[in-house]
Amino acid sequence: MWQNMRVTTDDPMPPPVPVVSPPYHTPEREALQARARTFAAERVLPVADELDPVKGEIPRSLLEEMAGEGWFGITVDREHGGMGLGAFEYCMVAEELARAWMSVGSIIARAQGAGTDVADPARRAELLRRSAKGEWIGAIALSEPDAGSDLAGVATRAVRDGDEFVVTGRKRWTGNAKAADFIQVLVRTADPGPDEKRSAGLATLLVEKERDTFPDGITGRPIDKIGYHGFVTWDLEFDGFRVPVGNQIGTAGFADAQKWLNIARVHTAARAVGLARAAVEDCIGYLQDREQFEHPIGDFQAVRFTLADMAARVEQARAFYQHVAHLIDLGQPCEREAAMVKLMATEMAAEVTGDGIQLHGGNGYTTEHQVERHWRDARLTTIFEGTSEIQRKIIADRLLPRSPLG
Repeated sequence: MWQNMRVTTDDPMPPPVPVVSPPYHTPEREALQARARTFAAERVLPVADELDPVKGEIPRSLLEEMAGEGWFGITVDREHGGMGLGAFEYCMVAEELARAWMSVGSIIARAQGAGTDVADPARRAELLRRSAKGEWIGAIALSEPDAGSDLAGVATRAVRDGDEFVVTGRKRWTGNAKAADFIQVLVRTADPGPDEKRSAGLATLLVEKERDTFPDGITGRPIDKIGYHGFVTWDLEFDGFRVPVGNQIGTAGFADAQKWLNIARVHTAARAVGLARAAVEDCIGYLQDREQFEHPIGDFQAVRFTLADMAARVEQARAFYQHVAHLIDLGQPCEREAAMVKLMATEMAAEVTGDGIQLHGGNGYTTEHQVERHWRDARLTTIFEGTSEIQRKIIADRLLPRSPLG
């Protein structure tokens, strides 16, 4: 199925096909997983191989194909045209798509009902339908030059002026901002009081816009990245930009952002598993194809053991993210577990894809094989949606009290 399985041995062994195992298996999940896997191999991978080397963006035509498959509405209810499924299926599809190109596994997160939680019920219903159809794909503007891991430090200001907010400030790391239909912006509407938490006074605003443009009052500068191509990441400046008061999303800006991050962290774990799995699958083919000392290098025990460790770690991370996604679907609070799986899966992916480069030898340090793309993208997963250090803090804070002097 995958293009780089160019083995030449007489009886090559293909990579194992991941399946949903009990207790999570259902015929519907099995069919959905197979459909996503085929789509990723046949539709996404050729585009990734062509465009990633030139830092190209996901073509609109591919986004339209994804919309036709329903990938933008996996978690949107059926009433509004979505699949009506949960975090489990969402993450399962994301793994399959990320195996081909991480940005495609990521772009689906910018729909799924994002940017729809406005106060007006009719407007909310309309946006949900557009989201499910891939006609309401957005960007999330949380971080700032001086507020990344510390979102309570957001300084972008929204001042009420009649029926509008006037927004001034900067946002950084806003992926897909120019191509998006909307930007969801975390802002400060008031300073916290003496007895309030630093996060008090934060709100989320919905900026509606035309695709491929920035409206007056917003300017953007693209950020040049070493990986995660497929969409452009932007540094944005808001200069007196006006947003209708009715475009405030939710009621608790910081708490809403934190809730979104829990799902995003499990989604990131699934994407990391897809990237690490790609390295394993690529290596299975390469180790049977590449010969040294009159043997395929896969015959050598040191190489075989490295591959075995890589594969075992991928399976472990997949089982963990499926468990946490299942907890989310049950409505269980799982901030600690989401942080744990994000930490474990992303660190695993960075290491396993690095091992994949090593097993490819000098060829791994070229752009002639996909494994270098897997590594570049996997390395980012340890940073975005909260760095590994932040995940360790979240976990530790839920395991240990702090002393009064700490």
